[in-house]
Amino acid sequence: MKALSDLKIVEYANLVSGPYCTKLMADFGAEVTKIEEPGVGDEARSREPFLDGIPHSERSGLFLYLNTNKLGVTLNLKAPTGKSVFKQLIREADILVENNPPSVMKDLGLDYETLRETNQGLIMTSITPFGQNGPYRDYKACDLISVHMGGLGYATPSRVKDPDLQPPLKLGGRQADFMAAAMAAVVTMSAVIGRSRNGLGCHLDLSVCEAVASNMARDIALYSYDKLIFGRKTGIYYVYGALACKDGYVQFHCPEQHHWKSLLDAMGNPEWGNDELFKTHESRVNNWSLLEPLLLEWSMEFTKEEIYRILQGKGVACCPINNAEEVSNSEHLATREFFMAIDHPETGILRYSSIPTKFSQTPMRVERPAPLLGEHNDQVYCGRLGYAREELVKMREAGVI
Repeated sequence: MKALSDLKIVEYANLVSGPYCTKLMADFGAEVTKIEEPGVGDEARSREPFLDGIPHSERSGLFLYLNTNKLGVTLNLKAPTGKSVFKQLIREADILVENNPPSVMKDLGLDYETLRETNQGLIMTSITPFGQNGPYRDYKACDLISVHMGGLGYATPSRVKDPDLQPPLKLGGRQADFMAAAMAAVVTMSAVIGRSRNGLGCHLDLSVCEAVASNMARDIALYSYDKLIFGRKTGIYYVYGALACKDGYVQFHCPEQHHWKSLLDAMGNPEWGNDELFKTHESRVNNWSLLEPLLLEWSMEFTKEEIYRILQGKGVACCPINNAEEVSNSEHLATREFFMAIDHPETGILRYSSIPTKFSQTPMRVERPAPLLGEHNDQVYCGRLGYAREELVKMREAGVI
């Protein structure tokens, strides 16, 4: 018995936000049936990285990671028969997760108000860039747009010498979509708890842009209180940031005066540490252009690991800034069994990152790799819905599956 083994979920989603939301639940035991367009599939199948650098619909690392533990079927929801089959799946489902533009489900005749007639207890989670209403509801967006519209891009990087010459950047990867997906999983499970009390389903409207903005508490609070915009100029309140060393960078923070004194102690208490230019938080911030080269003169004598050990030993917050190789080879993550080996028929055995949560009684397990396109059509349509194989042949010939 797994934590969520009593939940049945239908996913009609592409790329990251919807699929990662359902992956979080599938990896803890929920039965997720992923619906893909016949012959095409999830857009993630066409996104890099690909095994050996060769584009292939079954070898996208993004798709393989996002869709572990799911059943995969193909279904054309534009066809009347496809709509009928979809409603049969919904009749048995607890949850529907979709991330299509707001008008798509309504145009298909498969919006929440219609589907609840099939299943009164259905929880439908819709993830879109800007939500189901508002002036931006029909606007398209990628992760870059969501990060900047939600305010996170402006704060990245937060430490620049000249904001006019060093424009805002987005974080690496698809952070906005992963952020929204994690929130979607949480609110969906909250709705499941609510339904257990009142028996009612609901429609959850989640905006990726708002998911990003909700993580900007510091910046929004500062503006709300004092009408101030949190700046990106070097050193805002105290000395912190990335410090170069022999083999990369470390991140360090000195938010209190005693941290600064501990940093100087770790450096052997250099004479310049007593200079009036660096006496207070404000003076250090204002004279960062003078201070940074002095810190670098010391840090460049050590490796990341050495600086990490030295500063942590002095009570200064510090950590190595790791790249993908260093994260993959982390002894700590290996001890935590964060990485797992999964065998896929097209790629063989590859290492995947797992969910950063350990359940003592119902641990997460990978029962199956990401599905091949339409891999479970027979299992779901014949085994669960009762269609004869001859009917599947006809539906396949008609482009329904």
